[in-house]
Amino acid sequence: MNLKKLFGALLIASVAFAACKKTSTDEPIVDPVETILPEKIDSFKETAVIDLGGEFASEISAYDPSTKKLFVVSNDGGTKVDVVDMSAFPTVTKLKTLTFASNAGINSVAVSNGLLAIALDGADKQGNGDVVVLKTSDLSEVKKITVGAMPDMVTFSPDGNYILSANEGEPNDAYTVDPKGTISIINVKDNYSVKTIDFTSFESQKATLVAGGFRIYGPNASFAQDIEPEYIAVSTDSKKAYVTLQENNGVAEVDIVAGTITKINPLGTRDISLAENAWDVSDDEKSGKKIQLETWPIKAFYLPDAISYFTTGGTSYLALANEGDTRAWKGYDEEARVKSLKLDPTKFPTAATLQLDANLGRLTVSKAYGDADGDGDYDELYATGGRSLSILNANTGALVANIGKDLEQRVIDAGKYDDSRSDNKGVEVEGVTVAQVNGKTLAFIGMERVDMIAVYDVSVPASPKFVQLFATGDAPEGVLFVKPKDSPNGRSLLIVSNEADGTVRFFQPDKI
Repeated sequence: MNLKKLFGALLIASVAFAACKKTSTDEPIVDPVETILPEKIDSFKETAVIDLGGEFASEISAYDPSTKKLFVVSNDGGTKVDVVDMSAFPTVTKLKTLTFASNAGINSVAVSNGLLAIALDGADKQGNGDVVVLKTSDLSEVKKITVGAMPDMVTFSPDGNYILSANEGEPNDAYTVDPKGTISIINVKDNYSVKTIDFTSFESQKATLVAGGFRIYGPNASFAQDIEPEYIAVSTDSKKAYVTLQENNGVAEVDIVAGTITKINPLGTRDISLAENAWDVSDDEKSGKKIQLETWPIKAFYLPDAISYFTTGGTSYLALANEGDTRAWKGYDEEARVKSLKLDPTKFPTAATLQLDANLGRLTVSKAYGDADGDGDYDELYATGGRSLSILNANTGALVANIGKDLEQRVIDAGKYDDSRSDNKGVEVEGVTVAQVNGKTLAFIGMERVDMIAVYDVSVPASPKFVQLFATGDAPEGVLFVKPKDSPNGRSLLIVSNEADGTVRFFQPDKI
């Protein structure tokens, strides 16, 4: 190669390198392998499966590239983690089972730098829980850390320096014991020192937050007790965490290094009277009404479960899986059918028609909201779940896009819509992970009630584009993406843990 050609090659390489470096504190370093691997983004298909048992035998998974082991949460007949060997993929083999008999339940697993973190309930679910850290190589225990009540999700920061757990703090069934919802930040480099933080300092902002659609309503609960952290996503620079507060309809932002909660973003509601938000609301098969998306005089709290952080075009975003959830306990139950409520005759002049089973009659709504003037009848109706995937600007909290109507219509057109859930959560958007495949930013959306994954191209977050829809096992719970450089065969890999049939299924795209 002559000097001119050599200089040109070096210039191109340096420009490419610069394009992949951080341009702000929130932008990721994009691995060139992720963007140039020739894979067809709309061709994901099942390449392997393993059956780990019955219902609840496969809930959440974490993969360790250094040992090629998969760790799977199991609550099938005990508190367990199944260890699966993927070194001979697509042959996958169960190696052993880790048991935690003294803990009331297991909720989550995460892996980083040869370490496995396991989130466990305490002996009493309303008491403090544990995060147990093991070496992935020999499964020996490194540390056991006490965290808040009911650690529902655990994750590592991308740099591996911190472990975070979202401690949901659910009440007991009688609603007589309601622990505070908290977030625990574990400093790996500081001998696993832990700081557990709650939301007490935000009580003064309650009125403003509630006005924005934040839900604080548990009986006899303080502000901090009412908060229920669910799921965590961490920024690429490992400085910020974003935590869904599912029952509360919000997202909290956390300064990881300072160990403080910096703000709460209330999510507001989705207006189902608008054409772009149309729903199928009735599961009444006797009426002969076919499945169809229509507008209705209702609003819906988003109530997100899973959350995924991603960056594209120099801006950071959050993808929220708006599953919906309610407080339905013996001691307090917010759920009600529309037909059981007294509707304000001025606000709902056609109430008798609306309350027919073929219309809104059987739709589940929250009776904790809607009686604005306190006169005993409902002026508004609030459904419990957004039935969508929302994309927010991570810095401002502004809604950028909502994938809802198109998502459900795709499932309907495929003949996979479960009409028995029309009165509740629809397709039930449970999980989401956003990842790079062949240079495109893809959102993989898990839908629990229709047993499917939808793939959307969110490279331009304000304009998501449908890519693919494919079947999974029964009730997909955990959706995990493994980058080509980390996967056992050097190709993109989507791992789906299916709660109802106890299987883990593996999906890969075709090569181009």
